[in-house]
Amino acid sequence: MVDRVVERTDGTTSERVTETSSAPAGTTVIERRGSGAGLLIGLAVLILVVVGALYLVNQNSRENIKTDAVTDAAKSVGDAAKDVGGAAKDAAKKVE
Repeated sequence: MVDRVVERTDGTTSERVTETSSAPAGTTVIERRGSGAGLLIGLAVLILVVVGALYLVNQNSRENIKTDAVTDAAKSVGDAAKDVGGAAKDAAKKVE
C-alpha cells in the first residue's frame, strides 16, 4: 500500500522516498545511494601509493649500487697504493 514514491538524483547521489499511510502514524522509508565516485578516488589513491613505494624502493636500490661502486673503486685505489709503496721500497733497496 504505497501512497507516494519520490525519486531524485543530482548526478552523484540518488534518493528514493517511499511514503505509506497504512500504519496509523504513516511510514516513510528513505533510501540513498552514492554513485561510487568515492570508491574510484580511493582506488586511484591506492595506485599512486603503490607506484610511489616502488619508485622509492628502486631509488634506494640505485643508491646502494652507487655506494658499492665507490667502495670497490676506493678499495682498488688502496691496493694500487700498496703496490706502488712496495715497488718504491724494492727500488730503494736496490739503490743502496
